[in-house]
Amino acid sequence: MAEQTSKKEKTPRQSMPEQKPEIRRRNFDEVPLGYDAETAIREASRCLQCKKPSCVSGCPVEVDIPGFIQLIVEKNFKGAIRKIWEKNSLPAVCGRVCPQEIQCEGECIVGKKDAPVAIGNLERFVADQERLHGSGELPKTQSPTGKKVAVVGSGPSGLTVAGDLLLKGHDVTILEAFHKPGGVLVYGIPEFRLPKEIVASEIAFMEKFGLKVECNTVVGSTVSLDELFEQGYDAVFVGVGAGLPSFLNVPGENLIGIYSANEYLTRANLMKGYLYPQYDTPIIKGKNVVVFGAGNVAMDSARTAMRLGADRVRIVYRRSKAEMPARAAEIHHAEEEGIEFYLLTAPVRFIGDEKGRLIQMEGLKMELGEPDASGRRRPVPIKGSEFILDCDLAVVAVGAGANPLLTKSDPDIHLNKWGYIVADPDTGKTTKKGVWAGGDIVTGSATVILAMGAGRKSANSIHNYLTWGW
Repeated sequence: MAEQTSKKEKTPRQSMPEQKPEIRRRNFDEVPLGYDAETAIREASRCLQCKKPSCVSGCPVEVDIPGFIQLIVEKNFKGAIRKIWEKNSLPAVCGRVCPQEIQCEGECIVGKKDAPVAIGNLERFVADQERLHGSGELPKTQSPTGKKVAVVGSGPSGLTVAGDLLLKGHDVTILEAFHKPGGVLVYGIPEFRLPKEIVASEIAFMEKFGLKVECNTVVGSTVSLDELFEQGYDAVFVGVGAGLPSFLNVPGENLIGIYSANEYLTRANLMKGYLYPQYDTPIIKGKNVVVFGAGNVAMDSARTAMRLGADRVRIVYRRSKAEMPARAAEIHHAEEEGIEFYLLTAPVRFIGDEKGRLIQMEGLKMELGEPDASGRRRPVPIKGSEFILDCDLAVVAVGAGANPLLTKSDPDIHLNKWGYIVADPDTGKTTKKGVWAGGDIVTGSATVILAMGAGRKSANSIHNYLTWGW
C-alpha cells in the first residue's frame, strides 16, 4: 500500500481548448483558445527539469525551456516571460506558429514514453499573460553605443535581429516595403492562426525600448543599400523573405479565378478580407475551390477559402498524406473543418468559359515510385486516369522563390543558382561588407523559428562587427 501511494500519478498532457470546427470554419477568430493559469501550471508540472535538456538544443533560438517552465510551476509568470525574452523577442508568435512537434517538443524526454510537454502552449500562455495582465516593465538594455543598424524587412528574422541589437544598445530602424510591419507574420499567416493584434503588440513592445519602423520603403527601389550607408547606417541586415510566387506551368493558368497563394493570402490578410463584409476586399470568393500543394501555406489558403464562404474546398496534392509537409496540427484542423483531400493527384490543365473565367480543372491520378532528391517518393502518372473537377477558384501553394528586386540591384551581393543570397550559415555575413542576410531570402521558404534562429546568429555577428570590427 505504501508503495502504491508513493508513486506519483502521471499527469496527462493538457489539451488546448479550441473553437468547435462547425463554428470556426465560418469565422476568422483564433482557433486555439489558450490555457488558463491552472491548466498551464498543471502542464508545466509534467516537465522533468532535465540536467541536460535536449529540448533546448531542439530550439533554433535556444530558449531556456526548463527555466521558464519551472517559473510557471512557481506561479512566477512575470519571471517566466523575462526568461524567454533572454532569447526570443516574439514568444506570442512562436507559441502559436512554431512547429514544436519537430523541434523542442520533438526532443522532449517526457515524449519518449508519453506525450511531450506542451512547450509551445506554455510559451503562448506566459506571453499572453504579460500582454493582457503584465506590468509593462521593459527588458534591460545596454548603454547606447551610437551605432546605427538598418533592418530590411520586418518578418521573423528582421524582428529578431532588431530585438537582439536593441537590447545590446544599438540604434535600429526597420525598413518595410508594405504599409504595415510584420512581413509574412501579417500577410501570409491567417488571422485564425496568428491574430494581427498579436504581431502588432510584439512590435509595439519593441518600439517602447527604441525600435523605429519606416513603412512603404522598398529597399532596392526607393533606396539602395549603398545609400543606406551614406545615410549613416553602420550595418544592414537583409531579411526580405522569399515572396516570388511559384506556379504550376500548366495550360490555362492565366484564367480569371487562379491566384498564387502569396497573392491570395495577402489580399485576405493585409487587405482585410477576414473582416468581410465590413471591408469589401477585392478577392474572388469561390464556392468550389481547389488548392494545390500540401504545406502550411496550402492549409492556410484552403481554410481561408472556407471562411470566405466556399461550399466545397479541396486540397490537390500529387503525393500521399505521409509526404505532406504541413504541420500535423494544421492538417488535422483542416480535416475537422471539412477540407477534402485529393491525394496522388496532379493538375493537367485549367478550363475556362467564354469570358476567360475558371470553371474546371483536369487532373491526373498518380502513384508513388522511387525516392527523389528530397527523399520523398517520386509521383508517377497513371496513364488513362485523367478526370475533370468543377471549380471556380484555384489557389497555387507550391512554394515561392527569391524576390529579385533588392538582390539584383546590388552586384556586390552574390546569389546562388536559385537566386537566394549567399550568406555564411554561422554569421549571416554576405559578400558585401557591412551587410548580413537571413531567413527565407537565404534558405528558401522555411519556418518562422528557423528564420529567427538565422536572425539571432546575424545579430551576434553584427554586434561583434560594430563593437570590435570583426
